[in-house]
Amino acid sequence: MSLRQFISSRKLLRSFSSVKVNATLRWKEVASIFDLNSDVFENPRHIKIKNPVTAILIGAGHRGNIYADYAIQNPGELKIVGVADPNLERQNRVKIKYKLNPDYCFNDWEEVFSKEKFADAIIIATSDNLHAKPCIAALDAGYDILLEKPIAPTEEECRLILDKASSTNRIVGVCHVLRYSPYFRQLKEVLDAGLIGKVISIQHMEPIEQVHMSHSYVRGNWRNSKTATPIVLAKSCHDTDIIRWLVDSSAHDVHCFGNLQWFTNANAPEGSTERCTDGCKVESSCPYSALQIYLRDKQRLYVFDLPENKSEWNKVILENLKTTDYGRCVYRMDNDQPDHLTVNILFENGVTAAFSMEAHVSYEGRRTRIMGSKGDIVGDMETFELTDFKTRKKTSWKMKSDPHGGGDHRLVKDWVQAVAQQDKSLLSSSIEVSIESHLMAFGAEKSRLNRTIEEINLYNTPPPS
Repeated sequence: MSLRQFISSRKLLRSFSSVKVNATLRWKEVASIFDLNSDVFENPRHIKIKNPVTAILIGAGHRGNIYADYAIQNPGELKIVGVADPNLERQNRVKIKYKLNPDYCFNDWEEVFSKEKFADAIIIATSDNLHAKPCIAALDAGYDILLEKPIAPTEEECRLILDKASSTNRIVGVCHVLRYSPYFRQLKEVLDAGLIGKVISIQHMEPIEQVHMSHSYVRGNWRNSKTATPIVLAKSCHDTDIIRWLVDSSAHDVHCFGNLQWFTNANAPEGSTERCTDGCKVESSCPYSALQIYLRDKQRLYVFDLPENKSEWNKVILENLKTTDYGRCVYRMDNDQPDHLTVNILFENGVTAAFSMEAHVSYEGRRTRIMGSKGDIVGDMETFELTDFKTRKKTSWKMKSDPHGGGDHRLVKDWVQAVAQQDKSLLSSSIEVSIESHLMAFGAEKSRLNRTIEEINLYNTPPPS
C-alpha cells in the first residue's frame, strides 16, 4: 500500500489542511512508522515487474542520459540494451555504463532498424529536428516509445506521429515531466477536489533566467527558430501542457505578443568582440561573459563532453570557448528567439489563461496563480498557498526540488509500467493531449508573427460524432 492510499483511507486527505509545510518529510516519517511506500504519489495500478523493460537509447546527450539513468537506479524495471549517437564519446560512455554488446551500438539512428527488433521500447532524445523520423520508424518496427519534448518541430510532423501512433496502437509517452513533479501533482489534486471551487482563470509565468536564456536560446542549439523550433514550443510546451492539464479542457483560441528586445547587434557594448576570448574590453563586467559562466563558474558544462580527469577541464573548456558558439558574444549571434512573450488562451470550458515567458529575470521556477470561485492559489514550484474566500484561512504546501520539480524519473517509472503492462492509460497524458499542447504553441507562434487569433483544433477536419 502506498502512503497516499493509507492516508486517504483514513479520510485525512479530504481536507487540504492535512497538507502542511514540509509535508513530504512528515509523510515519509508516517510511512516509516507503518512500513508503507513513502512516495505519496505512488500509482496503485503499478505492479512488480517480473522482467525489466528493455530499451534502446537514441540520442545520448544530457536529457537522454537522465531518462536512461532510471535503469541504473531500478535495474529490475528498465534495462538499456542499445544506443545510437553520432558522437562517439557519448556513445562509448553509454556502452560502458550499461555494458552493452558492441553489435547494438550505432553511429546513426537508422542503423537500429537495420536489425530485427531487439528491445521492447526506444527512448528518443535526439535534437528536436530528429524526433519525427526515428519515432515513425520505431512505431513501424513495433517498438513502444518514450519521446523527449517537443514531439516534433512542425505541426505537420506532430500530426504524422499522431496518425502513426493511432494506426500502430503503440505506446508513445511524451516527456511532460512537470506533470510528475509533486508541486503540480498536488495543485492538480487540489483543483480536482474542488477546494477553490470552479477554476475561473490562471496566470502562469516561466522565468527562464537570464544566463539560461543566453546559454540555450542565444548561443545554444535553440537560438534560431528557423533551424530549431520556436522558443514557445522548445521551452514552453511544458507550460502549455501543464496549463491545459490543470484546466482540464481543450484549448479553443490562442493569442500571443512577443519579440526579441535585448540580444541583438544593436545592443553590443562598445569594446566588445566576436568572442569573449578575443580580448573583449567589457568581458569582466558583462553578465553574459562566457569566460565567467563556463570557465570560472563552471556552469552548464554538459555541452562540452568533458574528460573524467577534472584537471584537464580548464583546457578543454577554453578550447571550446575559442571554437564553438558557446564562446561567442551574445550580441553578435544569429539568434531570433523572443526574449519575452505573452500568450492568452481561451479554453472550451470558458476558463482563460495568461502565460508569460520571461528571459530577463534572475531566477528560475514557474510562478502560478489560480483564481477559483471559492478561493485562490499562489505558487512558485516549491511552495503554494491556498486562501479560502469564506474563512480567509490560508493553507500552505512546501517542497524543495530541482528545476523539473523532481519529475524526470517519476515520468520514466509510469512509462516503464505502461510498456510492461501494455496499458496506455498508465501515462498521465495521451498522445492526443500531448499533441494538443503543441498545437497551442504552434498557434501562439502564428499569432505572434501574424498578429492574429488562432483557433486550436486537434483534427484537421471536425472529429467524428
